[in-house]
Amino acid sequence: MNSFYTETELHTLGFCSLGKNVLVSKKCSIYSPSTISIGNNVRIDDYCLLSGKISIGSNIHISAYAAIYGTYGVVLGDYSGLSPRSTIYSAVDDFSGDYLIGPIHNNKCIHLLKGEVCIGKYSQVGANSIIFPNVNVGEGVAIGAFSMVKEDLEPWGIYVGIPVIRLKDRSKGLLKFICDV
Repeated sequence: MNSFYTETELHTLGFCSLGKNVLVSKKCSIYSPSTISIGNNVRIDDYCLLSGKISIGSNIHISAYAAIYGTYGVVLGDYSGLSPRSTIYSAVDDFSGDYLIGPIHNNKCIHLLKGEVCIGKYSQVGANSIIFPNVNVGEGVAIGAFSMVKEDLEPWGIYVGIPVIRLKDRSKGLLKFICDV
């Protein structure tokens, strides 16, 4: 038994656009596929959640249990990836105490912190990491496991922690394997 959708099945899901050589687990939860674009050579594993406006580039692996909440947009650049249980939010509730929390309440009672999230080419988000709304992760960034990203990250760095700090520069050696650079 194959746990991935066939090419025909993927096309019937109604994605905005769909590249070639795409593997999506049948155990992945996909909401509003008409707002999701997927490039070439993409694999999305079991128990992932995709919701909202999402643009997934080419040559990307989204590992098991990763979640992308794209209400205000999420862009994954080519050759980027999400490790297991990583989560990207383009909107989060305001926990200050001035508003109610959750989608069950009238819009007048809630306040969202929101904005598009962009993950640059060649970047990797470590396991169990969280990225908050309105963040740009620069090209070539590696985010360590169990990290929290609340602000933009400069390119070609290794970031770790809660909240993240730049640990050191990241090598660009991986670029030698990329044919379209």
